[in-house]
Amino acid sequence: MKRIINIIIAFGLALGSVSCVSKMAFKEPELELPETFSYTATADTASVASLEWKEFFSDPMLQSLIEKGIKNNYDLQIALKQVASSQEKLKQAKYLQYPDVGFGVSAQISKPSKNSMNGQSLNLFLGQSHVEDYNAAFNLSWEADIWGKIKNQQEVSRMQYLQTYEATKAIQTQVVAAIAQGYYNLLMLDKQLQIAKSNLELSTNTLSITEKMWKSGDTTSLGVQQATAQKQSTELLITQLEQNIAIQENALSILIGENPNKITRTIEMSDTSLPQNISAGLPAAMVSRRPDVRQQELVLLESNSMVGIAQANMYPSLKITANGGVNSFKFDNWFQIPASLFGSVLGGITQPIFQKRQLKTDLNVAKIQREKNVLAFRQSVLNAVGEVSDALVSNESLKVQEQKATEQVATLKDGIKSAEMLYKGGMANYLEVITAQGNSLQAELNLASVKRQRLSSIVDLYRALGGGWK
Repeated sequence: MKRIINIIIAFGLALGSVSCVSKMAFKEPELELPETFSYTATADTASVASLEWKEFFSDPMLQSLIEKGIKNNYDLQIALKQVASSQEKLKQAKYLQYPDVGFGVSAQISKPSKNSMNGQSLNLFLGQSHVEDYNAAFNLSWEADIWGKIKNQQEVSRMQYLQTYEATKAIQTQVVAAIAQGYYNLLMLDKQLQIAKSNLELSTNTLSITEKMWKSGDTTSLGVQQATAQKQSTELLITQLEQNIAIQENALSILIGENPNKITRTIEMSDTSLPQNISAGLPAAMVSRRPDVRQQELVLLESNSMVGIAQANMYPSLKITANGGVNSFKFDNWFQIPASLFGSVLGGITQPIFQKRQLKTDLNVAKIQREKNVLAFRQSVLNAVGEVSDALVSNESLKVQEQKATEQVATLKDGIKSAEMLYKGGMANYLEVITAQGNSLQAELNLASVKRQRLSSIVDLYRALGGGWK
Protein backbone atom coordinates (compact mmCIF):
# COMPACT_ATOMS: atom_id res chain seq x y z
CA MET A 1 0.00 0.00 0.00
CA LYS A 2 2.84 2.35 0.84
CA ARG A 3 4.36 1.79 -2.58
CA ILE A 4 1.06 2.59 -4.30
CA ILE A 5 0.85 5.83 -2.29
CA ASN A 6 4.38 6.72 -3.36
CA ILE A 7 3.43 6.15 -7.00
CA ILE A 8 0.39 8.42 -6.64
CA ILE A 9 2.56 11.12 -5.02
CA ALA A 10 5.07 10.89 -7.86
CA PHE A 11 2.21 11.13 -10.33
CA GLY A 12 0.92 14.27 -8.61
CA LEU A 13 4.34 15.90 -8.72
CA ALA A 14 4.63 15.18 -12.43
CA LEU A 15 1.23 16.72 -13.11
CA GLY A 16 2.21 19.73 -11.06
CA SER A 17 5.13 20.35 -13.35
CA VAL A 18 2.74 21.02 -16.23
CA SER A 19 2.53 24.65 -15.15
CA CYS A 20 6.25 24.94 -15.75
CA VAL A 21 5.79 24.29 -19.45
CA SER A 22 4.24 26.96 -21.63
CA LYS A 23 1.82 25.73 -24.27
CA MET A 24 2.91 26.35 -27.83
CA ALA A 25 0.61 29.10 -29.13
CA PHE A 26 -0.33 29.48 -32.77
CA LYS A 27 0.42 32.83 -34.37
CA GLU A 28 -1.49 33.43 -37.57
CA PRO A 29 0.79 34.53 -40.41
CA GLU A 30 0.55 38.16 -41.46
CA LEU A 31 -1.06 38.54 -44.88
CA GLU A 32 -0.46 41.41 -47.27
CA LEU A 33 -3.97 41.89 -48.62
CA PRO A 34 -5.29 44.86 -50.60
CA GLU A 35 -8.06 46.81 -48.91
CA THR A 36 -10.37 46.36 -51.89
CA PHE A 37 -10.37 44.55 -55.21
CA SER A 38 -9.65 46.47 -58.39
CA TYR A 39 -12.36 46.67 -61.07
CA THR A 40 -15.15 46.11 -58.55
CA ALA A 41 -18.60 46.93 -59.81
CA THR A 42 -19.68 48.22 -56.41
CA ALA A 43 -17.90 49.17 -53.21
CA ASP A 44 -20.28 47.16 -51.02
CA THR A 45 -18.69 45.10 -48.26
CA ALA A 46 -21.16 42.30 -48.97
CA SER A 47 -20.15 39.65 -51.48
CA VAL A 48 -22.09 37.82 -54.16
CA ALA A 49 -20.42 34.64 -52.86
CA SER A 50 -22.70 34.77 -49.81
CA LEU A 51 -25.60 33.80 -52.09
CA GLU A 52 -26.55 30.13 -52.20
CA TRP A 53 -26.04 28.60 -55.61
CA LYS A 54 -29.82 28.25 -56.04
CA GLU A 55 -30.13 32.02 -55.63
CA PHE A 56 -27.22 32.76 -57.94
CA PHE A 57 -28.35 30.44 -60.76
CA SER A 58 -32.03 31.10 -61.44
CA ASP A 59 -32.44 28.85 -64.51
CA PRO A 60 -34.54 25.82 -63.38
CA MET A 61 -32.84 23.53 -65.90
CA LEU A 62 -29.38 24.51 -64.68
CA GLN A 63 -30.50 24.13 -61.05
CA SER A 64 -31.65 20.59 -61.83
CA LEU A 65 -28.28 19.74 -63.37
CA ILE A 66 -26.39 21.16 -60.38
CA GLU A 67 -28.57 19.22 -57.94
CA LYS A 68 -27.80 16.01 -59.82
CA GLY A 69 -24.10 16.88 -59.84
CA ILE A 70 -23.96 17.48 -56.08
CA LYS A 71 -25.79 14.22 -55.49
CA ASN A 72 -24.11 11.96 -58.06
CA ASN A 73 -20.71 13.41 -59.04
CA TYR A 74 -18.13 10.75 -58.24
CA ASP A 75 -15.34 13.14 -57.24
CA LEU A 76 -17.70 14.68 -54.71
CA GLN A 77 -18.83 11.28 -53.44
CA ILE A 78 -15.21 10.20 -52.97
CA ALA A 79 -14.55 13.39 -51.00
CA LEU A 80 -17.57 12.69 -48.78
CA LYS A 81 -16.23 9.19 -48.07
CA GLN A 82 -12.94 10.76 -47.06
CA VAL A 83 -14.84 13.02 -44.66
CA ALA A 84 -16.56 9.98 -43.15
CA SER A 85 -13.20 8.23 -42.77
CA SER A 86 -11.64 11.25 -41.04
CA GLN A 87 -14.67 11.54 -38.80
CA GLU A 88 -14.11 7.99 -37.54
CA LYS A 89 -10.48 8.84 -36.79
CA LEU A 90 -11.60 11.96 -34.96
CA LYS A 91 -13.95 9.88 -32.79
CA GLN A 92 -11.09 7.52 -31.99
CA ALA A 93 -8.77 10.43 -31.11
CA LYS A 94 -11.15 11.51 -28.34
CA TYR A 95 -10.28 8.30 -26.49
CA LEU A 96 -6.49 8.80 -26.60
CA GLN A 97 -6.53 10.23 -23.07
CA TYR A 98 -8.06 7.06 -21.64
CA PRO A 99 -6.00 4.03 -20.56
CA ASP A 100 -5.58 0.89 -22.63
CA VAL A 101 -7.33 -2.04 -20.98
CA GLY A 102 -7.00 -5.67 -22.03
CA PHE A 103 -8.03 -9.05 -20.73
CA GLY A 104 -6.15 -12.29 -21.12
CA VAL A 105 -6.52 -15.92 -20.07
CA SER A 106 -3.60 -18.32 -20.13
CA ALA A 107 -2.86 -21.86 -19.00
CA GLN A 108 0.62 -23.37 -18.82
CA ILE A 109 1.97 -26.81 -17.88
CA SER A 110 5.74 -27.19 -17.39
CA LYS A 111 7.64 -30.42 -16.82
CA PRO A 112 11.25 -29.82 -15.75
CA SER A 113 14.00 -32.42 -15.89
CA LYS A 114 13.98 -34.89 -12.99
CA ASN A 115 17.69 -34.28 -12.59
CA SER A 116 17.21 -30.51 -12.30
CA MET A 117 16.76 -28.63 -9.06
CA ASN A 118 13.25 -27.58 -10.10
CA GLY A 119 12.32 -31.16 -10.95
CA GLN A 120 13.56 -32.54 -7.63
CA SER A 121 11.91 -29.68 -5.69
CA LEU A 122 8.56 -30.35 -7.37
CA ASN A 123 8.74 -34.01 -6.55
CA LEU A 124 9.78 -33.28 -2.97
CA PHE A 125 7.22 -30.60 -2.09
CA LEU A 126 4.27 -31.31 -4.44
CA GLY A 127 4.75 -34.98 -5.09
CA GLN A 128 4.42 -34.50 -8.86
CA SER A 129 6.73 -34.11 -11.84
CA HIS A 130 5.06 -31.10 -13.46
CA VAL A 131 3.72 -27.69 -12.48
CA GLU A 132 0.54 -26.00 -13.68
CA ASP A 133 -0.21 -22.29 -13.88
CA TYR A 134 -3.63 -20.79 -14.68
CA ASN A 135 -4.01 -17.05 -15.09
CA ALA A 136 -6.92 -14.72 -15.92
CA ALA A 137 -6.15 -11.00 -15.61
CA PHE A 138 -6.99 -7.47 -16.70
CA ASN A 139 -4.07 -5.34 -17.92
CA LEU A 140 -4.09 -1.55 -17.82
CA SER A 141 -1.64 0.93 -19.30
CA TRP A 142 -1.93 4.73 -19.16
CA GLU A 143 0.35 7.63 -20.05
CA ALA A 144 -0.21 10.98 -18.36
CA ASP A 145 -0.54 13.85 -20.83
CA ILE A 146 1.92 16.07 -18.98
CA TRP A 147 3.32 17.98 -21.93
CA GLY A 148 0.17 18.11 -24.06
CA LYS A 149 1.32 15.43 -26.50
CA ILE A 150 -2.00 13.58 -26.49
CA LYS A 151 -3.93 16.82 -26.72
CA ASN A 152 -1.87 17.79 -29.77
CA GLN A 153 -2.52 14.37 -31.31
CA GLN A 154 -6.23 14.99 -30.85
CA GLU A 155 -5.82 18.41 -32.42
CA VAL A 156 -4.07 16.86 -35.42
CA SER A 157 -6.99 14.49 -35.93
CA ARG A 158 -9.43 17.39 -35.67
CA MET A 159 -7.50 19.47 -38.19
CA GLN A 160 -7.33 16.53 -40.61
CA TYR A 161 -11.08 16.04 -40.33
CA LEU A 162 -11.75 19.74 -40.97
CA GLN A 163 -9.38 19.62 -43.95
CA THR A 164 -11.43 16.87 -45.58
CA TYR A 165 -14.59 18.86 -44.87
CA GLU A 166 -13.14 21.98 -46.50
CA ALA A 167 -11.80 19.88 -49.39
CA THR A 168 -15.33 18.60 -50.00
CA LYS A 169 -16.66 22.15 -50.10
CA ALA A 170 -13.87 23.13 -52.52
CA ILE A 171 -14.74 20.23 -54.82
CA GLN A 172 -18.41 21.22 -54.71
CA THR A 173 -17.58 24.78 -55.78
CA GLN A 174 -15.60 23.34 -58.69
CA VAL A 175 -18.39 20.94 -59.66
CA VAL A 176 -21.04 23.67 -59.51
CA ALA A 177 -18.90 26.03 -61.59
CA ALA A 178 -17.99 23.30 -64.11
CA ILE A 179 -21.65 22.35 -64.62
CA ALA A 180 -22.62 26.00 -65.11
CA GLN A 181 -19.73 26.56 -67.53
CA GLY A 182 -20.66 23.45 -69.51
CA TYR A 183 -24.32 24.45 -69.61
CA TYR A 184 -23.56 27.96 -70.88
CA ASN A 185 -21.14 26.53 -73.43
CA LEU A 186 -23.97 24.28 -74.64
CA LEU A 187 -26.27 27.28 -75.00
CA MET A 188 -23.56 29.07 -76.98
CA LEU A 189 -23.20 26.11 -79.33
CA ASP A 190 -26.98 26.03 -79.77
CA LYS A 191 -26.93 29.72 -80.69
CA GLN A 192 -24.03 29.26 -83.09
CA LEU A 193 -25.83 26.33 -84.72
CA GLN A 194 -28.93 28.47 -85.13
CA ILE A 195 -26.81 31.23 -86.69
CA ALA A 196 -25.11 28.77 -89.05
CA LYS A 197 -28.44 27.32 -90.20
CA SER A 198 -29.81 30.81 -90.80
CA ASN A 199 -26.69 31.66 -92.78
CA LEU A 200 -27.12 28.45 -94.76
CA GLU A 201 -30.46 29.75 -95.99
CA LEU A 202 -28.78 32.96 -97.14
CA SER A 203 -26.03 30.99 -98.88
CA THR A 204 -28.63 28.79 -100.57
CA ASN A 205 -30.55 31.83 -101.82
CA THR A 206 -27.33 33.44 -103.06
CA LEU A 207 -26.40 30.25 -104.92
CA SER A 208 -29.89 30.10 -106.49
CA ILE A 209 -29.66 33.70 -107.71
CA THR A 210 -26.13 33.17 -109.01
CA GLU A 211 -27.18 30.05 -110.96
CA LYS A 212 -30.06 31.96 -112.57
CA MET A 213 -27.73 34.82 -113.51
CA TRP A 214 -25.20 32.34 -114.93
CA LYS A 215 -27.90 30.72 -117.08
CA SER A 216 -28.95 34.14 -118.35
CA GLY A 217 -25.32 35.00 -119.06
CA ASP A 218 -25.05 37.79 -116.47
CA THR A 219 -22.22 36.06 -114.53
CA THR A 220 -19.55 33.42 -114.99
CA SER A 221 -19.32 29.83 -113.76
CA LEU A 222 -16.74 31.05 -111.27
CA GLY A 223 -19.50 32.91 -109.45
CA VAL A 224 -21.51 29.69 -109.19
CA GLN A 225 -18.46 27.86 -107.84
CA GLN A 226 -17.77 30.54 -105.24
CA ALA A 227 -21.40 30.58 -104.07
CA THR A 228 -21.39 26.77 -103.91
CA ALA A 229 -18.17 26.79 -101.84
CA GLN A 230 -19.71 29.34 -99.46
CA LYS A 231 -22.74 27.09 -98.96
CA GLN A 232 -20.51 24.03 -98.44
CA SER A 233 -18.42 25.87 -95.81
CA THR A 234 -21.58 26.67 -93.86
CA GLU A 235 -22.73 23.04 -94.10
CA LEU A 236 -19.34 21.93 -92.79
CA LEU A 237 -19.62 24.38 -89.89
CA ILE A 238 -23.06 23.00 -89.01
CA THR A 239 -21.67 19.46 -88.89
CA GLN A 240 -18.80 20.58 -86.62
CA LEU A 241 -21.16 22.42 -84.28
CA GLU A 242 -23.45 19.39 -84.01
CA GLN A 243 -20.41 17.29 -83.11
CA ASN A 244 -19.32 19.80 -80.43
CA ILE A 245 -22.84 19.88 -78.99
CA ALA A 246 -22.90 16.09 -78.63
CA ILE A 247 -19.46 16.09 -76.97
CA GLN A 248 -20.50 18.87 -74.56
CA GLU A 249 -23.69 16.97 -73.67
CA ASN A 250 -21.60 13.90 -72.92
CA ALA A 251 -19.23 15.90 -70.72
CA LEU A 252 -22.12 17.43 -68.78
CA SER A 253 -23.73 14.01 -68.32
CA ILE A 254 -20.51 12.65 -66.82
CA LEU A 255 -20.21 15.67 -64.51
CA ILE A 256 -23.64 14.92 -63.05
CA GLY A 257 -22.77 11.24 -62.65
CA GLU A 258 -24.87 9.87 -65.53
CA ASN A 259 -24.15 8.00 -68.73
CA PRO A 260 -23.65 10.22 -71.82
CA ASN A 261 -27.06 11.42 -72.96
CA LYS A 262 -28.98 14.37 -74.33
CA ILE A 263 -29.24 17.44 -72.12
CA THR A 264 -32.59 19.20 -72.12
CA ARG A 265 -32.52 22.97 -72.73
CA THR A 266 -35.62 25.11 -72.38
CA ILE A 267 -34.06 28.55 -72.93
CA GLU A 268 -31.64 30.24 -75.31
CA MET A 269 -28.48 32.10 -74.39
CA SER A 270 -30.25 35.45 -74.76
CA ASP A 271 -32.71 34.40 -72.02
CA THR A 272 -30.06 33.60 -69.41
CA SER A 273 -29.74 35.88 -66.41
CA LEU A 274 -27.02 36.20 -63.80
CA PRO A 275 -26.37 39.00 -61.29
CA GLN A 276 -24.96 41.93 -63.27
CA ASN A 277 -23.96 44.46 -60.59
CA ILE A 278 -21.61 42.07 -58.86
CA SER A 279 -20.18 42.90 -55.45
CA ALA A 280 -16.87 41.19 -54.69
CA GLY A 281 -16.77 42.25 -51.04
CA LEU A 282 -13.47 42.62 -49.20
CA PRO A 283 -10.34 40.49 -49.76
CA ALA A 284 -10.12 39.67 -46.04
CA ALA A 285 -13.63 38.19 -46.10
CA MET A 286 -12.81 36.18 -49.22
CA VAL A 287 -9.88 34.52 -47.43
CA SER A 288 -12.13 33.14 -44.72
CA ARG A 289 -14.81 32.08 -47.23
CA ARG A 290 -12.81 30.15 -49.82
CA PRO A 291 -12.65 26.45 -48.88
CA ASP A 292 -9.25 25.82 -50.47
CA VAL A 293 -7.64 28.71 -48.56
CA ARG A 294 -9.32 27.59 -45.36
CA GLN A 295 -8.05 24.06 -45.99
CA GLN A 296 -4.47 25.32 -46.33
CA GLU A 297 -4.86 27.24 -43.09
CA LEU A 298 -5.94 24.02 -41.36
CA VAL A 299 -2.85 22.28 -42.75
CA LEU A 300 -0.82 25.01 -41.06
CA LEU A 301 -2.63 24.49 -37.76
CA GLU A 302 -1.98 20.75 -38.03
CA SER A 303 1.73 21.31 -38.59
CA ASN A 304 1.83 23.55 -35.50
CA SER A 305 0.40 20.69 -33.42
CA MET A 306 2.97 18.33 -34.96
CA VAL A 307 5.70 20.64 -33.64
CA GLY A 308 4.14 20.36 -30.19
CA ILE A 309 4.14 16.56 -30.42
CA ALA A 310 7.78 16.46 -31.54
CA GLN A 311 8.76 18.77 -28.69
CA ALA A 312 6.82 16.75 -26.10
CA ASN A 313 8.62 13.58 -27.22
CA MET A 314 11.84 15.09 -25.89
CA TYR A 315 10.46 15.44 -22.33
CA PRO A 316 9.98 12.75 -19.68
CA SER A 317 6.90 10.58 -19.95
CA LEU A 318 4.96 9.17 -17.01
CA LYS A 319 3.40 5.76 -17.56
CA ILE A 320 1.35 3.74 -15.11
CA THR A 321 0.65 0.07 -15.68
CA ALA A 322 -1.48 -2.24 -13.59
CA ASN A 323 -2.75 -5.77 -13.83
CA GLY A 324 -4.91 -7.94 -11.63
CA GLY A 325 -7.04 -11.06 -11.72
CA VAL A 326 -6.99 -14.62 -10.51
CA ASN A 327 -4.05 -17.02 -10.57
CA SER A 328 -3.59 -20.58 -9.37
CA PHE A 329 -1.33 -23.57 -9.88
CA LYS A 330 -4.33 -25.87 -9.72
CA PHE A 331 -7.28 -25.74 -12.09
CA ASP A 332 -9.75 -26.75 -9.37
CA ASN A 333 -9.11 -23.69 -7.20
CA TRP A 334 -8.39 -21.24 -10.06
CA PHE A 335 -11.43 -19.07 -9.34
CA GLN A 336 -11.49 -19.36 -5.57
CA ILE A 337 -12.02 -15.84 -4.24
CA PRO A 338 -10.20 -14.19 -2.53
CA ALA A 339 -7.39 -16.74 -2.31
CA SER A 340 -6.60 -16.65 -6.06
CA LEU A 341 -6.73 -12.86 -6.42
CA PHE A 342 -3.57 -10.98 -7.31
CA GLY A 343 -2.70 -7.45 -8.44
CA SER A 344 0.21 -5.13 -9.18
CA VAL A 345 0.73 -1.43 -10.03
CA LEU A 346 3.80 0.04 -11.66
CA GLY A 347 4.54 3.69 -12.29
CA GLY A 348 7.59 4.97 -14.06
CA ILE A 349 9.04 8.17 -15.55
CA THR A 350 11.12 7.73 -18.68
CA GLN A 351 13.43 10.41 -20.01
CA PRO A 352 14.99 9.87 -23.46
CA ILE A 353 18.74 10.46 -23.28
CA PHE A 354 20.36 9.39 -26.53
CA GLN A 355 18.24 8.52 -29.56
CA LYS A 356 20.87 9.02 -32.27
CA ARG A 357 19.60 12.64 -32.65
CA GLN A 358 16.25 11.26 -33.85
CA LEU A 359 14.10 13.39 -31.53
CA LYS A 360 15.88 16.63 -32.31
CA THR A 361 15.73 15.86 -36.02
CA ASP A 362 11.99 15.19 -35.77
CA LEU A 363 11.49 18.54 -34.01
CA ASN A 364 13.54 20.47 -36.57
CA VAL A 365 11.78 18.77 -39.47
CA ALA A 366 8.38 19.57 -37.90
CA LYS A 367 9.38 23.24 -37.55
CA ILE A 368 10.58 23.36 -41.17
CA GLN A 369 7.33 21.76 -42.32
CA ARG A 370 5.39 24.41 -40.41
CA GLU A 371 7.41 27.14 -42.15
CA LYS A 372 6.68 25.51 -45.52
CA ASN A 373 2.98 25.47 -44.72
CA VAL A 374 3.09 29.16 -43.78
CA LEU A 375 4.48 29.87 -47.26
CA ALA A 376 1.89 27.56 -48.87
CA PHE A 377 -0.90 29.35 -47.00
CA ARG A 378 0.33 32.75 -48.15
CA GLN A 379 0.61 31.45 -51.71
CA SER A 380 -2.95 30.11 -51.62
CA VAL A 381 -4.20 33.52 -50.46
CA LEU A 382 -2.23 35.26 -53.21
CA ASN A 383 -3.62 32.87 -55.83
CA ALA A 384 -7.15 33.48 -54.57
CA VAL A 385 -6.76 37.26 -54.81
CA GLY A 386 -5.32 36.82 -58.30
CA GLU A 387 -8.25 34.65 -59.44
CA VAL A 388 -10.78 37.20 -58.19
CA SER A 389 -8.88 40.04 -59.85
CA ASP A 390 -8.69 38.15 -63.15
CA ALA A 391 -12.42 37.42 -63.08
CA LEU A 392 -13.24 41.06 -62.33
CA VAL A 393 -11.01 42.30 -65.15
CA SER A 394 -12.52 39.80 -67.58
CA ASN A 395 -16.07 40.71 -66.61
CA GLU A 396 -15.52 44.44 -67.08
CA SER A 397 -13.69 43.95 -70.38
CA LEU A 398 -16.27 41.51 -71.75
CA LYS A 399 -19.05 44.01 -71.07
CA VAL A 400 -17.40 46.39 -73.56
CA GLN A 401 -16.61 43.56 -75.98
CA GLU A 402 -20.22 42.39 -75.98
CA GLN A 403 -21.46 45.89 -76.75
CA LYS A 404 -18.98 46.31 -79.62
CA ALA A 405 -19.73 42.85 -81.01
CA THR A 406 -23.47 43.59 -80.96
CA GLU A 407 -22.93 46.81 -82.90
CA GLN A 408 -20.71 44.98 -85.40
CA VAL A 409 -23.35 42.31 -86.02
CA ALA A 410 -26.02 44.96 -86.67
CA THR A 411 -23.73 46.76 -89.11
CA LEU A 412 -22.81 43.61 -91.05
CA LYS A 413 -26.43 42.44 -91.28
CA ASP A 414 -27.28 45.74 -92.91
CA GLY A 415 -24.32 45.17 -95.20
CA ILE A 416 -25.76 41.82 -96.35
CA LYS A 417 -29.04 43.48 -97.32
CA SER A 418 -27.23 46.21 -99.24
CA ALA A 419 -24.96 43.70 -101.02
CA GLU A 420 -27.88 41.51 -102.08
CA MET A 421 -29.84 44.49 -103.45
CA LEU A 422 -26.83 45.76 -105.37
CA TYR A 423 -26.06 42.26 -106.67
CA LYS A 424 -29.59 41.79 -107.98
CA GLY A 425 -29.36 45.19 -109.65
CA GLY A 426 -26.02 44.34 -111.24
CA MET A 427 -24.16 46.98 -109.22
CA ALA A 428 -22.14 44.52 -107.11
CA ASN A 429 -20.40 41.22 -107.92
CA TYR A 430 -20.85 37.84 -106.25
CA LEU A 431 -17.62 38.21 -104.25
CA GLU A 432 -19.01 41.22 -102.40
CA VAL A 433 -22.15 39.29 -101.47
CA ILE A 434 -20.20 36.23 -100.31
CA THR A 435 -17.79 38.41 -98.35
CA ALA A 436 -20.66 40.24 -96.65
CA GLN A 437 -22.32 36.94 -95.71
CA GLY A 438 -19.06 35.47 -94.41
CA ASN A 439 -18.26 38.53 -92.31
CA SER A 440 -21.74 38.57 -90.84
CA LEU A 441 -21.58 34.87 -89.99
CA GLN A 442 -18.23 35.26 -88.26
CA ALA A 443 -19.43 38.32 -86.34
CA GLU A 444 -22.56 36.54 -85.07
CA LEU A 445 -20.53 33.50 -84.04
CA ASN A 446 -18.10 35.81 -82.25
CA LEU A 447 -20.94 37.62 -80.45
CA ALA A 448 -22.29 34.29 -79.16
CA SER A 449 -18.78 33.40 -77.97
CA VAL A 450 -18.34 36.75 -76.18
CA LYS A 451 -21.70 36.35 -74.43
CA ARG A 452 -20.65 32.89 -73.25
CA GLN A 453 -17.30 34.26 -72.04
CA ARG A 454 -19.17 36.98 -70.14
CA LEU A 455 -21.35 34.39 -68.40
CA SER A 456 -18.25 32.29 -67.67
CA SER A 457 -16.43 35.25 -66.14
CA ILE A 458 -19.35 35.83 -63.75
CA VAL A 459 -19.34 32.14 -62.79
CA ASP A 460 -15.54 32.28 -62.33
CA LEU A 461 -15.91 35.29 -60.07
CA TYR A 462 -18.60 33.55 -58.00
CA ARG A 463 -16.34 30.52 -57.54
CA ALA A 464 -13.18 32.59 -56.93
CA LEU A 465 -14.92 34.51 -54.15
CA GLY A 466 -15.81 31.23 -52.45
CA GLY A 467 -19.39 30.78 -53.63
CA GLY A 468 -21.09 27.54 -54.60
CA TRP A 469 -20.62 25.30 -51.56
CA LYS A 470 -23.81 26.28 -49.76
